[in-house]
Amino acid sequence: MIPRRLLPWVVRLYPPFVGAGIRVREMGADLRHVAVDMPLRFWNRNAVGTHFGGSLFSMTDPFFMLMLIHNLGPQYVVRDKAASIRFRKPGRGTMHARFSIDEGVIDELRAQADAAGKVERTFSVCITDDAGEVVAEVERLVHVRRKPGVTAGTGSARSSAVDIGKHRL
Repeated sequence: MIPRRLLPWVVRLYPPFVGAGIRVREMGADLRHVAVDMPLRFWNRNAVGTHFGGSLFSMTDPFFMLMLIHNLGPQYVVRDKAASIRFRKPGRGTMHARFSIDEGVIDELRAQADAAGKVERTFSVCITDDAGEVVAEVERLVHVRRKPGVTAGTGSARSSAVDIGKHRL
């Protein structure tokens, strides 16, 4: 089990991120805010000299899910269910993505999952260049359900570690 304080380093060393040149720049102590960057390098450049679309998409992969796992607590199962990307312009230079989930959204998801057993929510994030122009828009559908046998209101509201499948981070 990896303590919560080491999570930023674990994510920074995640092999797909290292391979694409994706860097976690900020990770809020409450894990409700995350910022990632990806400079243009020869290994993440496509045939026309701009950012490879798959690397742009990878910038957004685990963050909403990880943020919800931590903030909802151990009595909930959180999974990415679907995602889509819409490219707006070619990506040149350093790309940026900023993720944020308000406490009210977390409370709403918890209440809906407690009432219905499960809930799905779409989160959006823009990938921008250094000038702040939108290069791509990404939507990620996240599934949240209360763990079987766990009643509403039991367990801690926050987890000191993040549970990802069989691995606790």
